[in-house]
Amino acid sequence: MKAYWTPELLAPAGSLEKLKVAIMYGANAVYLGGQKFGLRSAADNFTYEEILEACEFAHSRDAKVYVVLNSFLHDKEIEELPSFLQHLEKAKVDALIISDLGVIQTVRQNCHIPVHLSTQASCLNTYAAQWWKKMGVTRIVLGREVSIDEARAIKEATGLELEMFIHGSMCMAYSGNCVISNYTQGRDSNRGGCAHSCRFEYSLGEENSLEQKKAFFMSSKDLEGLRVLQDFIDAGIDSLKVEGRMKSHHYVGTISKVYGEALRYYQQQGHLLSDDLLRWEEELEKVTHRDYTLASLKEKAGEDSIYAEREHNNSEFTIAGMVLEATDDHTLVEVRSRFTPNDRLEIIPFSGASTLFTATEIKDLANRQVEYTRPGTLVKLPPMKNAKYFNLIRLGGQA
Repeated sequence: MKAYWTPELLAPAGSLEKLKVAIMYGANAVYLGGQKFGLRSAADNFTYEEILEACEFAHSRDAKVYVVLNSFLHDKEIEELPSFLQHLEKAKVDALIISDLGVIQTVRQNCHIPVHLSTQASCLNTYAAQWWKKMGVTRIVLGREVSIDEARAIKEATGLELEMFIHGSMCMAYSGNCVISNYTQGRDSNRGGCAHSCRFEYSLGEENSLEQKKAFFMSSKDLEGLRVLQDFIDAGIDSLKVEGRMKSHHYVGTISKVYGEALRYYQQQGHLLSDDLLRWEEELEKVTHRDYTLASLKEKAGEDSIYAEREHNNSEFTIAGMVLEATDDHTLVEVRSRFTPNDRLEIIPFSGASTLFTATEIKDLANRQVEYTRPGTLVKLPPMKNAKYFNLIRLGGQA
């Protein structure tokens, strides 16, 4: 059977465990940050030992690991970078995601790891892409302002690998150029300290005026590109990126599963007219998100891309636990959220539809009955035919 070409699915890895979840649920590659030099200082960033384990785990499953060095650095930090690069090369990291030209030069002088240009550099046109190619960049993560059609033209003109965002949070500013939280919170947006000040409610009005209007005028809806997946493929976009290194296991697993299944379907069939399309879209609704938008993928984002609401959790679904062992006698689960024997649960397989069940019996490791679970503990559930190691169990399923 002919296998049709599909892009790489690149998922966020905010921790070692999330990395494993992403890959086991279908991601072809993951991106992560070390303890320094990245833009998500609040994430569970990786130690060197964890980066080493991450690469071993990913490579054993034919997946790739990219490390972000996308902060804008000062001279002292540049001086500290070479030793870190040596560690990354020994770990066999597949690429580095960089926005600072000085960092790119330092990398090229100290290691042989390929360089991907971060979206923080806001590369939006063919001329910029050609210049970055001369600087040794092998892939460009295009700015979120670029449409799929514009990306196709850039690829045809440069021959570079291109990466575009397909899902996740959007930024109201050109990436790498926002300093709002520097002023509102004293936290540097471009050095790992973004406070997401654009999500706040602001009062608008003329000075000394009694008329004030409150609005979330800078907050954007979330990107969701499932319906234009065919356009990405037709344009030859090499990698489809999911935003969210600080988001949950549920988010990472669900998004990786949905887009991974869709891409595998295309790889086998050569089209996306799947009966599963509605199920995939329903799954994307189950993760916490703002309203969805296509942003600038088809045409320039307009007023309807603004998320004019206060932040809230619009999903009733949470992760109850993770399967650690599945035998003929029991299913061993690490509890993440409280649940009881009467609660309706879903086991989320690595592919295919979820299986609904009721935890009719819950036992601890000593085989004593448990009335309700506690996060951080291990419990035994009845054996489940399709349960596998690292499957997520979701609380909130509907019968």
